Amino acid sequence: MLRHLNAIILVSLMIFSGLGGCFGNEEIEIIEPEINEGWRPFSVVAPIDTGINVYHDHFRTNETFPQEVLDGLGVNKWCNLTFEGSFSERYEADKETCWDNLTTSDIVYFPGTKIIGTSPDGETDIHILDDPNDGHGTAVTGAVLNANPDAIIFFVEGFSDAAVLAAANQPLVDIITTSFGPIGSVPVPGIEDATKVAVVTKKKIHTGAADNTPSPAVQDSTAGPPWSIGVSGYAEEGDDQKETMSGSYPDVAADWTQVLPNHDDIDGYHETSGTSFATPRTAGLLSKVIQHLRTEFNDDSAGADPITRDGLLVNGTMGENGTFTMTNDDIRDALNLSGWYPSFTSWDPTSGTTPMSPILPCTQVGWGVVNEENVIPMIEHLNGTNSMPNRSSDVVACMDANQQIREAYWG
Repeated sequence: MLRHLNAIILVSLMIFSGLGGCFGNEEIEIIEPEINEGWRPFSVVAPIDTGINVYHDHFRTNETFPQEVLDGLGVNKWCNLTFEGSFSERYEADKETCWDNLTTSDIVYFPGTKIIGTSPDGETDIHILDDPNDGHGTAVTGAVLNANPDAIIFFVEGFSDAAVLAAANQPLVDIITTSFGPIGSVPVPGIEDATKVAVVTKKKIHTGAADNTPSPAVQDSTAGPPWSIGVSGYAEEGDDQKETMSGSYPDVAADWTQVLPNHDDIDGYHETSGTSFATPRTAGLLSKVIQHLRTEFNDDSAGADPITRDGLLVNGTMGENGTFTMTNDDIRDALNLSGWYPSFTSWDPTSGTTPMSPILPCTQVGWGVVNEENVIPMIEHLNGTNSMPNRSSDVVACMDANQQIREAYWG
């Protein structure tokens, strides 16, 4: 149980010599300190990517994570960052006390931010901090927090099985999101062995980016395995159609173009596009659902650890004696039910998108598109207050075929 005391003295005790606890004819009322029974319900998302700009305002918070959370995520080092000056001035100020001292075995908490980070691969000049010539990981993490600003970030720098397993082996991590893989979704080995451990053994959720080509996602080692949620892109806030340069026949499609934080300053943003950002946005939306249900059903921990949580993403209570539980299968089923297909009539021929086919749109965007509008229907379906209807038989048949192909391919 995650508990800490936050005592607030509401009325100061007035002590006057010789008054014996009285002032005139009135007794002084001593109000007992109010006790906060625990920290807020939370969800942990683990992006695996190039690194992250911990100095950016997008990742700042006034919260301090409780020691129980830090212990649960294996934190063994704190870096107290400088939050004044430019990006380069802050980095130089912290170079000696933080960046020059990090190793592959460190799991680092950055107070004043939403970030805990690690760099198990070690193939980097500066552990955890984003590559000066890249910025991909900073944008990916920004997409998670755009969808769920209250998420805790367990950031892993790397692109290997070891990087994925660094998150998979953390009991409190709920969702792992990866936005890398073979170009063109060519059928070559990738991180599928590690994501299988994360989902099948550790009972977490994995969102994986389809390729930025129209190639089918089925054989993609990041988006294709049946235990992963493969994500492609659609033009949210555009014409709502399928992004042409986005993987086909995935599980779902999400926001392709977003405004995300820069990797080399403290408050700048840029517009960027790709499944790399649709995927962590989906992870953030799913974490928002999980966090809401933990709040509703008094679940103050995280993860789905098979030993301590029986593989349950939500393990809460309802009423005096009732329980509420939710697995990764439950939330994935709700995600599938919540997907929807935009009408092809909104297609703009000048937009560069592909119009949504009125016949078997599942081959384009899987179960459908996912955005903020899916969150409440998923929550209400999972908590039993308003069940979503079954999908039509043609959609179910199409996606059953998708699953069978993936199971045959990946085992």
